[in-house]
Amino acid sequence: MSPAAWIALALALLLVAALAALVRARTELLALRERVVDLEELADQVTVTEQRSPRAVQAAGVAVRTARETVSRLRAQGMRGMLLSSIDDLTAWALEERSEIVRVADEEGNVTILFSDIEGSTALNSELGDELWVKVLAAHEELVTGVVAQHRGHVVKSWGDGFMVVFPSPELGLAAAEHLQRALTSKRQRNRRLRDHPLRVRLGLHTGRAIERGGDWFGRNVAKAARVAAMADGGEVLVSTELAARLRERGGDELPWTLRRTETVELKGLPGEHTLWLVEARDG
Repeated sequence: MSPAAWIALALALLLVAALAALVRARTELLALRERVVDLEELADQVTVTEQRSPRAVQAAGVAVRTARETVSRLRAQGMRGMLLSSIDDLTAWALEERSEIVRVADEEGNVTILFSDIEGSTALNSELGDELWVKVLAAHEELVTGVVAQHRGHVVKSWGDGFMVVFPSPELGLAAAEHLQRALTSKRQRNRRLRDHPLRVRLGLHTGRAIERGGDWFGRNVAKAARVAAMADGGEVLVSTELAARLRERGGDELPWTLRRTETVELKGLPGEHTLWLVEARDG
């Protein structure tokens, strides 16, 4: 085995042992100190080896740098400080990973998920040409993001002709959906691109818990919201039975829309049959 490989292997083994010991109880602190001593001695040996054979240490790469950083933190903070620092890092990571979902979700951890999609986007692209189509999409994006912001939503992602958005409540999600449809069909549309080239957008909403990771959202409820949107026609807003039930529980009769029961359908990848509800403006 080459000197570089031996150094990398030894450093990796010692580093794993040291970091594992950091998160154990007090009863293992003595053993941790012994490993730190070994790690310090090995770091000193690496320094000597580097002076004699810099290429060997350079080949060890990340393992050497990580070991040195660990030794430096141990010397500066001591055993207890290192342990507390590691716990703080883990806590901060956990809070950061949950920050977006905590900000958007309601008190029960639920979010309302909206998917949008431009009907016939491929045909429109062919009709308008790429250059004009890009400008129409930019106008559409500006409209969607503005409406979402007004209703306390959060755009999770966009793929050109579609969006995934999350809201804290069904009411806010539906208000945004209706606002968006009205704006798209308004003869007073301010944006010339959308006024000259009107878009028919299908919208679907569902409510439930989701998983958020790295800025994207996952889970069965996310999939169901996407499937609901896929069943809508351009200009329609469809919602799931779960969302409709929540609206009724929270006084849906006072809202400016009604929900009309539609057909029972199968949703791709989801077991059973599902009843969808069409959102319509309340008369008067």
